[in-house]
Amino acid sequence: MSHILVMITAPNDKEATMISQTLLDEKLIACANRFPVNSIYRWQGKVEDDEEIMLLCKTQDIRLDEIITRVKELHSYEVPEIIAIPMIGGSEDYLAWVDENTIS
Repeated sequence: MSHILVMITAPNDKEATMISQTLLDEKLIACANRFPVNSIYRWQGKVEDDEEIMLLCKTQDIRLDEIITRVKELHSYEVPEIIAIPMIGGSEDYLAWVDENTIS
């Protein structure tokens, strides 16, 4: 199986927690790390500078389409950041744990 790290930003900890808990409950991800970030970006012609919460979610690549759909349903942003990065390796025990916890 191939594994990915999915990056998702949320406007606050409450929403980040709700998104990560839902993805965990639905076994779409095995783990999510949450941490504050400062995001500078262009939105609707203006430069924005906001505090956000970044989620780093560990999962299988076959779950990505479901994650994208679910995050769009849950997220308050019109265009939420959902970016997948392939994992090129890692602890075999950890990756097996990811697999066990993302099987429906």
